[in-house]
Amino acid sequence: MSQQQSKVALIIGAGDGNGAAIARRFARGGYEVCAVRRNGEKLQSLVDDVRAEGGRIHAFGCDARKEEQVVELIENIETNIGAIDVMVFNIGANVPCSFLSETSRKFIKIWEMACFSAFLTAREAALRMDTRGRGSIIFTGATASTRGASGFASFASAKSALRTMAQSMARELGPKNIHVAHVVIDGPVDTDFIREFMPKQYAERMPLDGILKPDHIAENYWNLHHQPRDAWTFELDLRPYMENW
Repeated sequence: MSQQQSKVALIIGAGDGNGAAIARRFARGGYEVCAVRRNGEKLQSLVDDVRAEGGRIHAFGCDARKEEQVVELIENIETNIGAIDVMVFNIGANVPCSFLSETSRKFIKIWEMACFSAFLTAREAALRMDTRGRGSIIFTGATASTRGASGFASFASAKSALRTMAQSMARELGPKNIHVAHVVIDGPVDTDFIREFMPKQYAERMPLDGILKPDHIAENYWNLHHQPRDAWTFELDLRPYMENW
């Protein structure tokens, strides 16, 4: 472990939007950040940004759907970097498709990304947190966690399963002083996708705070991790005040 014994924030799915913002927020708070994407090379710009601000960050490539890779990842972090104090699961898998043309291969892949990988990473983190009697596990949900939209049957089935898994975890792990929370991101987020594919809506809504900003989303994750345990939040619903998208 590092000599300073810093607390570690593990971000699974540290993409260019919310995941990167969450990683930067915990780095600013003094945490040793472990950022994970399937392609670790895509983390270089995030690593450069965090280190330029004086933060500490490590980048890992890992396919979170593969049990052996997840086990190796968590063991590596716990042995060589430090104790994981908070784990954020932020893998998306938001892939639209008509139910009539959906394939079993794609359906399973979306479930693996949005739910099964959450089970693997959360289990490995929780096993370590259990021995220490503390920790936080925060899952990123979506509108599809609570209701399915046309063209998103696969995504909704995976995200709703993630939500109920988190509920079960919270009831089992809460008495062990492990805070499990689920964040419903219910609205468009300021990302390259929104800017490129919905330019008109973006131009109209962004100046009016009608689009969720990743840095503001990240602040809520920081606050969840630092809540006093007599008033823990399980589910947090984040949405812009202008909901008619």
